[in-house]
Amino acid sequence: MPTVLRIGPYRFHFYSDEYLEPTHIHIETPEGECKFWLDPVRLARNKGVSAKTVRDLEKLVFEHRNLLKEK
Repeated sequence: MPTVLRIGPYRFHFYSDEYLEPTHIHIETPEGECKFWLDPVRLARNKGVSAKTVRDLEKLVFEHRNLLKEK
């Protein structure tokens, strides 16, 4: 699972064997992990991450969307 980006306690990464799914990013947090689709940006899955943190992460995904899609 290559790390694409680190921001504070958040690690943005992907799994190399998920090539059949739409473009997305996994984000590991101290609370848990969530997954966002990138086109359009929306939450795909949440495992233990608070609603506030999900909103903060969604903003970061929007800000860094081009970089995340390139990786």
